[in-house]
Amino acid sequence: MTQQKATNVHWHEGEVTRADRAALLRQKGATIWFTGLSGSGKSTIAVALEKALYERGHLAYRLDGDNVRMGINKNLGFSAEDRTENIRRIGEVAKLFVDAGVIVLTSFISPYRADRDLVRKLHADAGMDFIEVFVDAPLEVAESRDPKGLYKKARAGQIKNFTGIDDPYEPPLQPELVLPTHKLTLEAEVQTLLELLDARGIVRKA
Repeated sequence: MTQQKATNVHWHEGEVTRADRAALLRQKGATIWFTGLSGSGKSTIAVALEKALYERGHLAYRLDGDNVRMGINKNLGFSAEDRTENIRRIGEVAKLFVDAGVIVLTSFISPYRADRDLVRKLHADAGMDFIEVFVDAPLEVAESRDPKGLYKKARAGQIKNFTGIDDPYEPPLQPELVLPTHKLTLEAEVQTLLELLDARGIVRKA
């Protein structure tokens, strides 16, 4: 856990509660954490799920790996330490969205199990839903897709600390959902996710 450096700070409660915001939005805030190799399909699924939720009248917001690194985490690289801090910050941002009643869709490789478990604990301690989704595509499948040409650069030694090539990926041990994207259609993946959110009471029935 990151040490609290600032002193004399206190959480200030408002008069509008998380339950009030959930009632207003007619949904329950939650974090859907997509994890998997680069090219596994995390962002593709998150984009499609966000659209599906919008069409059903639900407010969702995507936190995407590249997007976040262009802003709040622009000072972080890809060392183990920076990866850990990257995920910690995302976990804290996701919590704020959940408290606001938003369904957060996070698309991050988040290769280290301990980092993901920390984010899970942050949510659990706050009484928030955290749904870990393992976007499970074998390395050879993810590498064959290579939408950004990153695997090719990593194989050529142009990118260091690349997950799956010269940096490890630790798959979840007990994710809430596994989506083998090399076996399922995007439509089936989104439908499975919608059914899970419905079962968890996060969204209302269509």
